[in-house]
Amino acid sequence: MKGMMAMNTTLAVECSISVSWDVVYSRELQSFQEYGDEGEIWFGEGSMIRVVRWLNAHKVPLTSSILDIGTGNGMLLVELAKSGYSNIMGVDYCAGAIALARSICEKEGVSQSVQLQVADFLGTFNPSELLDICLDKGTFDAVSLDPNGAEDKRSQYVQSLCRILKPNGIFIITSCNWTKDELLGQFGKEFEMTDELLTPTFSFGGHSGRSVTALVFQRRNCS
Repeated sequence: MKGMMAMNTTLAVECSISVSWDVVYSRELQSFQEYGDEGEIWFGEGSMIRVVRWLNAHKVPLTSSILDIGTGNGMLLVELAKSGYSNIMGVDYCAGAIALARSICEKEGVSQSVQLQVADFLGTFNPSELLDICLDKGTFDAVSLDPNGAEDKRSQYVQSLCRILKPNGIFIITSCNWTKDELLGQFGKEFEMTDELLTPTFSFGGHSGRSVTALVFQRRNCS
């Protein structure tokens, strides 16, 4: 895996010392209530804009069912709603994250377009119908850093995607832990890569690379 970069260094530290996400989001919810601080946007605002632009450029219908996996503070949902998407949902196993996301959606005036649910994507999440699109911005990274059975959980993650996505459904993932080739290794059996989103590059020691990888996959036949 690539070395951790910038914003997700915090994520690596928190996972490695088993800090409770409930504690993290409880603190962020209090900060939002007291100061209006919406908290950290993983990978920055550019990561959200790239995803929304791709959806717009490919004329994805505004009524498409879209899931934000591990939605956190829900800012990606806000951007989607403001772009006109009306059938969007965010799930997170952390109740504090959903409480924060709900507060932010209310503040931004998009609550009517957004569904929020406390659920474990790897286990208890069970949508009422198959979805058109799933988005991931850092959640697969967090699963990969879990010190308790990360390999099994990565497998469960792929199985969950297959279970909830429609045939030919779209999965867009943004990661700072995994390279393009590594993500193809993780998802390539069940998903076909159809596009790569341009992300910032960096140079070091005469070599260049990307600190963030963003790929678009389409669902194959899942078992």
